[in-house]
Amino acid sequence: MVTEEPMATPTEKQILTLAQWFSPAYPVGAFAYSHGLEWSVEAGDVVDARTAQAWITDVLQHGAGWNDCLFIGSAYRAASLQELKNINDTALAFSASSERMMETRLQGEAFCGITASVWPVDLAGLCYPVAVGRAANLVGLPLTLSGQFYLHAFMANLVTAATRLVPLGQTEGQQIIRDLTPLCQAIADTALCANLSHLTSTAFLGDIAAMKHETQYSRMFRT
Repeated sequence: MVTEEPMATPTEKQILTLAQWFSPAYPVGAFAYSHGLEWSVEAGDVVDARTAQAWITDVLQHGAGWNDCLFIGSAYRAASLQELKNINDTALAFSASSERMMETRLQGEAFCGITASVWPVDLAGLCYPVAVGRAANLVGLPLTLSGQFYLHAFMANLVTAATRLVPLGQTEGQQIIRDLTPLCQAIADTALCANLSHLTSTAFLGDIAAMKHETQYSRMFRT
């Protein structure tokens, strides 16, 4: 295990900057992606609040949630541009489907473009979690809080997709977000102190769903 930057209390400005980055108003287009959830609903694997929460929990613990935090932490600590490129190449290689790669690439391009236009940082050609880790370092934001914000936004977006697709009521959706918030914090706290030797993915049904979504006849989301 490696550790992150020295512990420090985040400033109000840092917290609000992260709130801006992961707000629905930040133009990364997260609302357009269901991460395979749309197919899982079509296939009957996700049919209510209980199965939606279980599906999202697996993605967080055993799929992209865990790995994305590893990429954020590694990008944050990257000592050179070549190391950053290697991290980005690895992140793309862990995309289990063409749609998953499209999702992380397009969100990365959008995040890099708007962030580099608003803050004086050099960002280009990075997929989404790697871009977030690099930007957080360049802007001087705390790693742990950055990862927690990222993972919580990722989870909340999946819940929003489930609210539309299952469908769930607004109250059920907010209850899922409440229940999964501590899990996001725990995953981020652990993964951000690890390195890429801890990469793993056993969310196989989620990966298959992402592949099946490529040929789904009727769909609302891009992935």
